[in-house]
Amino acid sequence: MHRRFEGRSAASLDPDLRVFVTDQTRPYGLDLREDLLTEGVGHGYGEMGEALLADLALPEDRPADLLLLAFDVPDVQPGLANTLRPARDCPGRPMAFAIGDQGPLSPFTALRIADRYARTGACERALVLLLEQPALHHVPPGPVDLPEHAEGLLLLCEQAPEERTLTVHQPAPAPRRTVAGGGKEPWRPSWPFPDPVSGETAPAASGQPLTGAWTQALSAWSGGPLLVRGTDRRTGRTAELRQP
Repeated sequence: MHRRFEGRSAASLDPDLRVFVTDQTRPYGLDLREDLLTEGVGHGYGEMGEALLADLALPEDRPADLLLLAFDVPDVQPGLANTLRPARDCPGRPMAFAIGDQGPLSPFTALRIADRYARTGACERALVLLLEQPALHHVPPGPVDLPEHAEGLLLLCEQAPEERTLTVHQPAPAPRRTVAGGGKEPWRPSWPFPDPVSGETAPAASGQPLTGAWTQALSAWSGGPLLVRGTDRRTGRTAELRQP
């Protein structure tokens, strides 16, 4: 489930955004982006997640047990727990939390965590939100990869046939985990599975460092071998997801 978000969030004009960003940047001597703060630019991940869940329209008889939000760029409501808003109206009222500070590799971390929870037997269905928006309200200390658009992707993850396997791999200290998916339907992680074979690489959608590779993979995947790679240029860390 993919969506591009136009316009802005009303929260981008909230005076508290300036207060929060000022408090966060003052110790590091970073300047504010006065143009963005004055114009009111940016989106809230809670609103974006809500919209994607409404698009999915998960029925009440298929409740979610876990909701994960993977992001890199902060949104316009950095002081809020933005996973609580979409989880509140989601069938099952799932446990929800966000994953940041992973750069563009946060989706891989989210899928590993979903796999880990499923291995406990207490999570039959998980929702993974991949969200990014281009407004950074301070001048960064160095080069950063910002998205061109506000975009979101929602992955529905549930038990799937064992012959459809995906593997999420992140170098040490992160362990390797396995998830699965099938066809062009929402991905359905499953666990555990044997090591996969190599596949084709899906190129990332230009200008979208977090969601690009995943959007491209889902839109172009015909059911054959697939390899999705991610690299955080700031740290040099890499991650892979493979579908034999």
